[in-house]
Amino acid sequence: MGKTIKQQKWVLTILLSNIFIAFLGIGLVIPVMPSFMNIMHLSGKTMGYLVAVFAVAQLLMSPIAGRWVDKYGRKKIIIIGLFLFGVSELIFGIGTNVYVLYLSRILGGISAAFIMPGVTAYVADITSVQERPKAMGYISAAISTGFIIGPGIGGFIAEYGIRMPFFFAAAAAFLACISSSFILKEPLTKEQLAEISAHTTQTNFVKDLRRSVDPLYFTAFIIVFVLAFGLSAYETVFSLFSDHKFGFTPKDIAGIITISSIFGVVVQIFLFGKMVDLLGEKKLIQICLFVGALLAVASTMISSYFTVLAVTCLIFLAFDLLRPALTTFLSRAAGKEQGFVAGMNSTYTSLGNIVGPAMGGILFDVNINYPYLFAAVIMVIGLGITFVWKEKTLAEGVTQ
Repeated sequence: MGKTIKQQKWVLTILLSNIFIAFLGIGLVIPVMPSFMNIMHLSGKTMGYLVAVFAVAQLLMSPIAGRWVDKYGRKKIIIIGLFLFGVSELIFGIGTNVYVLYLSRILGGISAAFIMPGVTAYVADITSVQERPKAMGYISAAISTGFIIGPGIGGFIAEYGIRMPFFFAAAAAFLACISSSFILKEPLTKEQLAEISAHTTQTNFVKDLRRSVDPLYFTAFIIVFVLAFGLSAYETVFSLFSDHKFGFTPKDIAGIITISSIFGVVVQIFLFGKMVDLLGEKKLIQICLFVGALLAVASTMISSYFTVLAVTCLIFLAFDLLRPALTTFLSRAAGKEQGFVAGMNSTYTSLGNIVGPAMGGILFDVNINYPYLFAAVIMVIGLGITFVWKEKTLAEGVTQ
């Protein structure tokens, strides 16, 4: 028994490392993008399209990847995802043509669509219903840490060359791919995969989207979209906002992001499971949306470094707790259909990641406060939606 628990922890560590590396790679490249713009003479619009094309590729591939996770197994899809991610970073690093950069971002989006559902479904398979909230909290912590500390590490690596962060991310992805090939074992038997696959082969993207409107899932998926929209809009303009409004240096901004990240991760790891037990997913989601909206508005009214730091810590924490609360609810509601639900979760996240940065950038050009105020409005709408989230539906999901 003790050996099994030890093995489970080791497998969980590998899975968390994989998702951490993927999001670290995404974050690593952020500091060098302005320099890339100058070197390759790219317009702001082109940079926006490069962000959007990643999310569009992820959006289109997510439902297919979700079904493949159920058909071919969790391990294979995770390994393919890591390999594609490494290739995409390598291509971006050596790219000298804008079309090559687009190809890289498309491959990156496809890789994210493979890795996310694969890891989420794998974790759901190896954890009990009681353990799952804590495990999903760990996944969220790995995502947040990778994405948020990535820019700081990327800035440091870029001192050795503007293309080095891309090569570093590619090397990390290939290393994770090789180690996962040897260490991870498929959590489901061939018979279990065949049983799930027999059901999933009867579905397609349009059917999956229709099924996602099922009251059991739909409210949660809409809030997944709201979370992705609000967080991506907030994060996309955060450094620009801090630079334009307060004159913060890159070092100041990196300090705020790093401290906020560490604070969020510590709370997730040590308190998330207890908060779900105490409040339940629904109430925790409502509190996070309310606090997130309030703090987004507060962000437009503050000025001192430490006030900005305090508000940013709390708003990142609200977002960081929202993600695992939603993922936990959805994985409980999914029963045997972990791949379908994980795929749809990724689809709605992608939709938010496409619309959020685009709207954030457009509104920033009009008034630097508008992206935050708009993110607040979106979160208030999300909060309103949770009040039509019937307790019966929630209970049905949990008992499955």
